[in-house]
Amino acid sequence: MKIFYAIQATGNGHISRAQQLYPYLKKFGEVDFFLSGNNASLDINLPIKFKSEGCSLHYSKCGGLNYWDIVKNVKPKQIYKDAEILPLKNYDVVINDFDSITSLACKMQKVHSVQFGHQASFQSPLTPRPNKKNLMGEMILKHYAPSPKNIGLHFDKYDDFIFPPVIKDEIVNANPKNKEHITVYLPSFQQDCLEKAFNRLPNLSFHWFLNGIQTKYTDKNITYYPVNQAYFNKSLINCEGIITGGGFETPSEALFLGKKILSIPIRKHYEQECNAAALKKLGVPVLYDVGNDFDLIIENWLDSPIKYPVMKANNIPETLQFLFDTYNDK
Repeated sequence: MKIFYAIQATGNGHISRAQQLYPYLKKFGEVDFFLSGNNASLDINLPIKFKSEGCSLHYSKCGGLNYWDIVKNVKPKQIYKDAEILPLKNYDVVINDFDSITSLACKMQKVHSVQFGHQASFQSPLTPRPNKKNLMGEMILKHYAPSPKNIGLHFDKYDDFIFPPVIKDEIVNANPKNKEHITVYLPSFQQDCLEKAFNRLPNLSFHWFLNGIQTKYTDKNITYYPVNQAYFNKSLINCEGIITGGGFETPSEALFLGKKILSIPIRKHYEQECNAAALKKLGVPVLYDVGNDFDLIIENWLDSPIKYPVMKANNIPETLQFLFDTYNDK
């Protein structure tokens, strides 16, 4: 069996999930990956056969999306060309993790596909949303990368086609400890947005993972890290808590490990607002704006007890078997 797997590289989560799935996918057949977008900062240890600039996210300085930069970097003619030349008819199965080019290519070439991943869960109206829905955000989630079949991943089983998160082996097999540092991963924030707030808490130690950092170094109470999977796994496994965005993979891993979480969803990012709504239902505190009292909020967060439900890890062989069975049931 030949398998085509499309990865949306607007962040690191899609790549991290694909890397975890790859050894299991190889048991079903030969796998070729298509990487679309250029926001990811992880080293990619996958057989990437096809690439496209696709559509990538761009951030404002302190925690928001820059829609102007997103739009002006989209190249419709190139996207159409990339979709046209993808040789999808050479594959027995097309798996799409929220990539619009693959979805367009399937439509143009009349090829069957399945959308697999976190975004697929939003095809269900039962998946949590914020109190005020965003019409444009809903349209993007539902129509950006449509497929005839959907298999979603989320914090809870909100619908019958939604499964638990894919958790990395390093996390599943870990022996978590509390070495009293705070892990920070907020890719939409630049360094000077938060540094002063962290420095006002000299009794706390922060492990801050930042794009653009080449070598680990410590300044005052902050240790700065490059965005590196091995460093991050170790920091998360041994942290007291993590401050992160409203993504999916990192909160899932923190919930699995029983760590305290402070979620700061990216402003104007509807999917992250939806994830924040789901996290709030699980008891995770959510902060929608970072102000001058951020240091006090961190202290109060650390002093508060956690009451999160136990997060299960995805049974990958069972989920993939369901995926291939669903795919073949056209």
